[in-house]
Amino acid sequence: MTTERDDFTGSAAAGRATDWITTPVTAELVRGALELERTERGLLPHRLPARARAQCSDEQLAMAEAQPSGVRLVFRTRATAVELDVLPTKMEYPGLPSRPDGVYDLLVDGRPAGRAVASGGNVLSVDMATGTRETRPGPVGSVRFGELPSGEKDIEIWLPYTEITELIAVRTDAPVERAVDRGRKVWLHHGSSISHGSNAESSTTTWPALAASRAGVELVNLGLGGSALLDPFTARALRDTPADLISVKIGINLVNADLMRLRAFTPAVHGFLDTVREGHPTTPLLVVSPIHCPLHEDTPGPTFPDFKDGRMTFRAAGDPAERAAGKLTLRVIREELARITSARAADDPHLHHLDGLDLYGEADFAELPLPDLLHPGPAAHRRIGERFAELAFGADGPFALERD
Repeated sequence: MTTERDDFTGSAAAGRATDWITTPVTAELVRGALELERTERGLLPHRLPARARAQCSDEQLAMAEAQPSGVRLVFRTRATAVELDVLPTKMEYPGLPSRPDGVYDLLVDGRPAGRAVASGGNVLSVDMATGTRETRPGPVGSVRFGELPSGEKDIEIWLPYTEITELIAVRTDAPVERAVDRGRKVWLHHGSSISHGSNAESSTTTWPALAASRAGVELVNLGLGGSALLDPFTARALRDTPADLISVKIGINLVNADLMRLRAFTPAVHGFLDTVREGHPTTPLLVVSPIHCPLHEDTPGPTFPDFKDGRMTFRAAGDPAERAAGKLTLRVIREELARITSARAADDPHLHHLDGLDLYGEADFAELPLPDLLHPGPAAHRRIGERFAELAFGADGPFALERD
């Protein structure tokens, strides 16, 4: 691994010179991304490959797949201080309160050991009322973690799920080595903004990250905010990504976008699963239906943002009577996914189904309501992650039964 030594003195080092070792960020340090784009400065992680990105010009998808939910730097070192140079792209929504900076989570030997934010960076301004977008360029920033325990240790720095993050360099006060492969199973998951992380505190506290931590598996998170739409290119990305366990959470975005009727939904689900099976014919595959969301249980989409007192919530713009014409609701989708997976399982014993209401149901909503009426808050993310770990990876779960 190529490194360079330099003397670096800055405010983060409290005015004290340190003999830093600079390590360029390379693919062997990054986990959780499907592709790394070489830029003028460093590497930009993507969660969809270039071929998939070229097949859709949707700006929401472009933003979501480049926000590195579940992407982390992983290496082994004796360093007691680590700095990471990044160029973040932060989000701004005119008319709404400023969003907090994205959180970088530090894990040392798998345990939480600190959090930091990066200054500087570009700003992507999105007008939710008109859909217009504008990017203002900004400077490179840094995050620093100090006072780490001495001795050899595995370091993980999880990138913010809310910010596109260009990786430039790592600085440490001891050499960096590639982390040892622990032989853990790879869990590949696809879902909506709820899987992406919306309203979670940070990337290690999204429900998929929490479930992966409890189960002791390596997460590849293809939760794509607003973009779990049964797109063929996403199915091909799942097909072509090495994995030991796969789950797909289907439903809420199809209602949000009012994208298709029941007539199109059923064959689209079959086609999506068929494509995944082309690359993973016997891999345990879990189909997960939507969690409880009163907004769309019986009312179709589309979903529109509502703005009041500087706060954004969501509303359902459809008419429940339109269900007769095949419009989708969450209740309709749950029933159809259960039927589809039951029928396919007759010929596919490695296909399984999980009702989203078992992860977060009506009683959970009463106790831990959705803050914006659409996305779970931090406590609900934790509950969903714990329940998924138990139901999918537990002793009687479909993943545990087939992991060995």
